[in-house]
Amino acid sequence: MAVCTVYTTQSLNSTCSISTPTKTNLGFHQKQVVFYSTSGKRSSKRGGSTTTVITCSAGDSQTVVIGLAADSGCGKSTFMRRLTSVFGGAAEPPRGGNPDSNTLISDTTTVICLDDYHSLDRTGRKEKGVTALDPRANNFDLMYEQVKAIKDGIAIQKPIYNHVSGLIDPPELIKPPKIFVIEGLHPMYDERVRDLLDFSIYLDISNEVKFAWKIQRDMAERGHSLESIKASIEARKPDFDAYIDPQKQYADAVIEVLPTELIPDDNEGKVLRVRLIMKEGVKFFNPVYLFDEGSTISWIPCGRKLTCSYPGIKFSYGPDSYFGHEVSVLEMDGQFDRLDELIYVESHLSNISTKFYGEVTQQMLKHSDFPGSNNGTGLFQTIIGLKIRDLFEQLVASRAGAPVEAKA
Repeated sequence: MAVCTVYTTQSLNSTCSISTPTKTNLGFHQKQVVFYSTSGKRSSKRGGSTTTVITCSAGDSQTVVIGLAADSGCGKSTFMRRLTSVFGGAAEPPRGGNPDSNTLISDTTTVICLDDYHSLDRTGRKEKGVTALDPRANNFDLMYEQVKAIKDGIAIQKPIYNHVSGLIDPPELIKPPKIFVIEGLHPMYDERVRDLLDFSIYLDISNEVKFAWKIQRDMAERGHSLESIKASIEARKPDFDAYIDPQKQYADAVIEVLPTELIPDDNEGKVLRVRLIMKEGVKFFNPVYLFDEGSTISWIPCGRKLTCSYPGIKFSYGPDSYFGHEVSVLEMDGQFDRLDELIYVESHLSNISTKFYGEVTQQMLKHSDFPGSNNGTGLFQTIIGLKIRDLFEQLVASRAGAPVEAKA
């Protein structure tokens, strides 16, 4: 007899979906739709030690799926920590699971790394002569089926790519959360997966900045040599240009990180110019604006209320076009000397989806040790995190039949 676990049994005539352990050629659990009633009995024709899981779905509890795309070493992990912090609760690996798991779980969110859908391990890619960026090294069928299952309220057995050994480890159980974030190289590459996303972000890091960031991360955290990092970047560039970079045209928001324009011929890359590109017309997402919505603004806030050392800070805002889409662009060039003074800048921004005055500043101070906390990367990541929280709340309310207004 199969063992059935009922997650929701209050309604005697609820429509439920069963996720059985019967595997397809992709290792994905198929499902059937049945009617569950506490007054009746069900039997299973399947024998052995298999388990049948029943999940009763409710229209207002469907998982919200967020996609975050970027190349390796471009700040995805930091962004995820900022995002999960907005929703509360510490994001931690699955308890009692693989210590090398890439998954982070908090009270509200589950973040998975799409590297887990590599179809080739490190040795296999070397033998085939492909990089991890090449679609041939990734299982998009399994990615699609499992993301769809989570969105439909069905738990999955997701594979684990071990970044330490370069091997594909045994799978781990992932249960549907309220918010499911898929981050990695290809969240918007496959149209089927792209259509499942409720909101998407692309981190667009210039080559100069990317090189500096990747050296810092891979040398300090992963023990790679400078020579190996340079070789990896050069080997990945053709595939990045072909398969990763084009995804930004589909993103609802792009955070673009560039060298500063405040220092002529700057070669150090310590001061950054960051642009937040926000697509117009996205449901439940109102772009942030500075002073006056739709106007073209240039603002240097340095003075009595904002301390600025050389080379200062400059903000810009205005409408633009991006891959044929109408967008609003908010830009910050320079860096903050004192994060507590960020409240002055925050007070001039609208549609930032805060729940109280100064929430952006509070979040930035809370994570002042995170990379980018003194410049536009941290500021815009924090704002997008708040916007995603607002989008989530509006989506849930709309599915429950009680729409709410977007936060200003």
